[in-house]
Amino acid sequence: MKKTIMSIILISAITVNLRSQCDDKEFYGSCTSITVGKKASADGSIITSHTCDGRYRTWMDIVPAQKHKKGATTKILKGTLFTESMDEITQIQLAKNKLNANSDTDSIADFEVSLKVKGEIPEAEETFAFLYTAYPCMNEKNLAIGETTIEGRKELENENGMFYIEELQRIVLQRCTTARQAILLMGKLVKDYGYADTGECLTIADENEVWQFELFGEGKDKIGGVWAAQRIPDDHVGVSANIPRIAEINLDDKDNFMASDNVFEVAKKLNLWDGKSTFKFWKAYSGKKPFSIREWFVLSSVAPSLGLSMKDEELPFSVKPEKAVSVRDVLKFFRSTYEGTEYDMTKNLLIKRKKQNSEEMETVKSDYANPWFSTQMISSINAIKDSTVVRVRNIAVPQCSYAHVIQIRSWLPDEIACVAYFTNDNPAQSPRIPVYANILQTPESFRLSGHKRFIENTSAWIYRQTNKLATIRWQESRKKLEKMRDDFEDKLFDEQNKIDSEATKILTEQGKQSVREYLTKYLNDFSQKTLDAWAELRNELWYTFIRGL
Repeated sequence: MKKTIMSIILISAITVNLRSQCDDKEFYGSCTSITVGKKASADGSIITSHTCDGRYRTWMDIVPAQKHKKGATTKILKGTLFTESMDEITQIQLAKNKLNANSDTDSIADFEVSLKVKGEIPEAEETFAFLYTAYPCMNEKNLAIGETTIEGRKELENENGMFYIEELQRIVLQRCTTARQAILLMGKLVKDYGYADTGECLTIADENEVWQFELFGEGKDKIGGVWAAQRIPDDHVGVSANIPRIAEINLDDKDNFMASDNVFEVAKKLNLWDGKSTFKFWKAYSGKKPFSIREWFVLSSVAPSLGLSMKDEELPFSVKPEKAVSVRDVLKFFRSTYEGTEYDMTKNLLIKRKKQNSEEMETVKSDYANPWFSTQMISSINAIKDSTVVRVRNIAVPQCSYAHVIQIRSWLPDEIACVAYFTNDNPAQSPRIPVYANILQTPESFRLSGHKRFIENTSAWIYRQTNKLATIRWQESRKKLEKMRDDFEDKLFDEQNKIDSEATKILTEQGKQSVREYLTKYLNDFSQKTLDAWAELRNELWYTFIRGL
């Protein structure tokens, strides 16, 4: 029986394994964000994070700080998640004509894009530089944002609102320096101009604190929005993974809660709350169980003595970890496929074979077993024996466009304090590169997207080719790939103190521009080494599979 199952895997590996979980709608556009308060972290830093899981743009670029004339406006766009480069957005913003968001016109100049203009708002006289990822994530003032779509009740959505979540993120990164400022500004923008998106969660961090902000539309008959925000306690860890998690809100506790002024009213108006029972934000605006396997896995891992269970009706919003959590601990969570637990999808994919240089038999995991099988592959295996592979939603998934873990270190100068550990493609396989918030520009290979078509020299495709090839015979290939990934992570953190010290010295002796040039060069050099290594392994894997699998 097991040999038959492995034969199916062997025959299907090339055609199916290069696909991913993204052929299953339930697993497609799903993101994860983990947050760590400053007293919960190993070094006193604050952490937020994001995996952009789905077929979204992979490019990132720096939008510089700018000064604007009085009376200037900025266009609020729909579709920035699917652009291939910064040029498309720049062309739209600079265009004199305003494209109608409800028209059939999807292009401007020579760009065939899906960008539409939803409206305009007054521009700030001065804006901050920020890192423009699909969901904009950090600015030069050390404000950082993670994101995860939480959907919510369909009757809350109203496409006539102006803002989608990614544009709210852009605006606050250009204008705000603290998490509280960002939350209040988003609340005002949504109230004044309306929110058009599905339910969204942002995990917003600054040098002192980190908040979880959950936002929904106000209903079909009202252009507006409804939201709540809860602070992650300084000594706690939080996680958001596509499900609303904020429960009771105490608006008298201004240190830890904020909400829109209509937060109770909308729930009563739409018959989502009776006005008498205990109000829980997630229950009113979602109605779904407020956690799934990802939230449970992270929270139970950092606080095992709590005995949290997947059978619980509700988990704590955040937990106090039983030992301090480092950035590398968070990176490890983002590589998780629950290997070695009951939720490991490969646990039953075993074969018997002779031990090396022996006639004795051993039971081992098949080389072809990997935790990222597509729906079709799983169905093929389970057709032979039901429930051989039980599908779960891993934290690390192959449909990830990009991922970042952002660390804010308040003890360092502002120009050095904030750094994103960034990667493209599957975070369990790809290397992390150090993107400081105050760099001048991202590397060229990271400035073109890999989500619409194959572009040979883009970072996403260089990592992706190697990663996908490795999954064909994963148990064999992973030995080289994971060692290479871990070696680069060791290198990054082994030399970090030296880089920070040198950057501080350059800042003191030569000024801000010089330190930005230094950190930009460091990123370019480090990222190129990873790209060269992944390309070399890709070539080696092609040779390995030259005569078949």
